[in-house]
Amino acid sequence: MSPSPFFFELSGEHGSLCSAEALGCLKAEAPGFKAMSSGPGYLIASFERDAVDPIAERISLTRHIGRHLGSFHPDDLSDFGGIRIPEGTFSIRCKRFEGMIRGVDSQDLVRKLGNELSRTNDVDLKDPDIEVRILMSDMIHIFLSDRAVDRETLENRKVSERPFFSPISLHPKYARALINLTGARKGDLVLDPFCGTGGIVIEAASMGMRAVASDFDPEMVAGTRENMDFFGLELEDSDVLDVSDIGGRFCPVDVIATDPPYGRSTKTGGENVDSIYARAMMSFGTVLKPNGTAGVVLPHELDPSPLSMESLHVQRVHGSLSRYYHVLRN
Repeated sequence: MSPSPFFFELSGEHGSLCSAEALGCLKAEAPGFKAMSSGPGYLIASFERDAVDPIAERISLTRHIGRHLGSFHPDDLSDFGGIRIPEGTFSIRCKRFEGMIRGVDSQDLVRKLGNELSRTNDVDLKDPDIEVRILMSDMIHIFLSDRAVDRETLENRKVSERPFFSPISLHPKYARALINLTGARKGDLVLDPFCGTGGIVIEAASMGMRAVASDFDPEMVAGTRENMDFFGLELEDSDVLDVSDIGGRFCPVDVIATDPPYGRSTKTGGENVDSIYARAMMSFGTVLKPNGTAGVVLPHELDPSPLSMESLHVQRVHGSLSRYYHVLRN
């Protein structure tokens, strides 16, 4: 099976975070992939077809993945006639990304593409065999939707659906994106040393990784165990520990993915949060395998020493809060 170009229709929020998550999934599930191009709301990469399903089952900030049919300048749509789709009925769905290409009528665009495709295939708007999608972005991008990403399951695991919860917790789609940024693979040992209510280890275990949890607060560790049981997931290991002690207890792990404490209502035992972060970085260097990765969410950019910074992605939450997603290498 030879590689083909595939199109990722990203959910579009938070700058570089969506495309970086897609690249992390590609590293994990399609290691020979080739990134071809990217832009507002999309990423195009070449890889083998059998990687599409494993990627779609873990990715969280992408809406659709499918075979790329072509990208066209809005002033020249003459090449529409060269687009070919498999046998079967089809429908066309069009999305304009953040108001781009305002000079082009989306319905007229759908009609023109539909006229071309209907030369060889029949239209079926209710139950088509094939969904052709158009993304109006920096250009007009056309692709087949091989997989629509299941976002409903993530909604069913959000904080309010857990038996033990705290309002200070990442939404499951961002917890999953954090893990994906690290390129973690199935079977990897993934540690969250600030586990809180267990949102990150829930996602790690549901993605086929071996989840390990710790926290200095016994109530949080007990709550994480309760939540894992509720969703029918297993913890590889867990303990009540200060972050400085994780190296002697869990070493070595493949990946760290964590959302350390911040904010006025956070329990820190009276210690300044920046002091906690500095101690955490030292411990991460001892508990991670050589060349292991860490994904860390903080309210500001961090000095990661002794680890090195691979990338940084900013999520604007509201006027007084941004989350900084650090990807670090041991």
